[in-house]
Amino acid sequence: MSTRRLAALSTLAALSCWLAVPSFADSQARIVRLSQVDGDVQIDRNTGQGYEKAFLNLPITQGTKLRTGQDARAEIEFEDGSTLRITPGTSVEFPELARRDSGARASSLELQGGTAYLNFKGDKLEEFTVAFGQDRLALTNPAHLRIELKDASATVAVFKGDVEVASSSGRVKVEKKHSATFALAGTGNYTLANNLEPDPYDEWDKQLDRYHQQYSVSNSFSPYAYGASDLSYYGSFYNIPGYGMMWQPYLVGAGWDPFMNGAWMWYPGAGYAWISAYPWGWTPYRYGSWTYLPAYGWFWQPGSTWAGWNTVPRITNAPRTFSVPRPPATPGRTLAVNRIAPAGPVREIKNQAEVRSGSAGLGVARGSVRNLGRVSQQIERSSSPSGASMHAPPTASSVRLPPASSRVSSSSPRGGAPARSAASAPMASPRVSGGSGSSAPSSHGGPHR
Repeated sequence: MSTRRLAALSTLAALSCWLAVPSFADSQARIVRLSQVDGDVQIDRNTGQGYEKAFLNLPITQGTKLRTGQDARAEIEFEDGSTLRITPGTSVEFPELARRDSGARASSLELQGGTAYLNFKGDKLEEFTVAFGQDRLALTNPAHLRIELKDASATVAVFKGDVEVASSSGRVKVEKKHSATFALAGTGNYTLANNLEPDPYDEWDKQLDRYHQQYSVSNSFSPYAYGASDLSYYGSFYNIPGYGMMWQPYLVGAGWDPFMNGAWMWYPGAGYAWISAYPWGWTPYRYGSWTYLPAYGWFWQPGSTWAGWNTVPRITNAPRTFSVPRPPATPGRTLAVNRIAPAGPVREIKNQAEVRSGSAGLGVARGSVRNLGRVSQQIERSSSPSGASMHAPPTASSVRLPPASSRVSSSSPRGGAPARSAASAPMASPRVSGGSGSSAPSSHGGPHR
């Protein structure tokens, strides 16, 4: 057999393996969001490549595994707004992320070690199960709990709601503000306690809950809740005549475009997907399209179709000089795109937070700056008249959140110490700087061809 024929057969075999994996467009396949990454978080995307560095906004699909190193944490958001948070030294797997014929979403996760916090919203279309050791629990009603695995035991602590654990000794009900400890050896031994032992990461979990509650708004533009709080914190919707409701991030400069920072990642069965590096960069890159309005910059337009899932960004009305982002030609690669300096656009200077124009929120931790919209307006007013900063059309009405009443710190606890609460963390006064990010987009350093 010729070498050419062998190569062709090998290519067909590889292609059939890729097509055997459910694609993102498959109606039964589900994709949830890796919504926060702090420190050394690694992901096995079930592609045969093993563990690799995890990025913010990566899609989590069925069969994915996550693990955190020392001082590392992560959050996963599900479609209904339920969240899973994992602390340092934790590993978790997602054996099932599927959609039933009835329309119900089935989620199962397996905690293999460490500590995880689960805040389940209790949507009637959700089937949610958690396995740990030889035990498991199925959630049907709203619940907020912590599961901790040690060498020989697992402890379930319930903050809100009631849960029922199916153990080797039968079903064990754990009520609100109670905990249960199970032997991992499968002996059926367990103990119930009418109190909750505190954990150093309880405060971190509460802070992220407060963030989501504070910035959650009526989500009329999408049937999904994940990513909505980040859109509320980092930007604003505008009702623009002729276009309808459109969203734009704060802190955008004249040279900013939505594809300045991110990565192209390969997914078998789906090809390349654009992964945004922006903290709000989930929903605007998975659904709808990006539209450019002359003199006012780029806006995300939700659209009316949510059945599909975009892997390659949709762009309309791009300026003539814009270089459309294109994925690599060779399958299997991961290609980072960084066309603005990744050096933090937010830094502390004598108890002041300096927020730089053109960053579009890159480097701004969730809730770390009070009223980011007002800071953005200050930057617009302080910018030079040369057009270094963009703003909303004067004929458009913006839909903004009321000013935040407190700061939510998202700094990492070190050495097991919890981060300061919103009540104890002093609010840094914002200092604005307008000059960064005002240059025209460049195709250097990225696959925009």
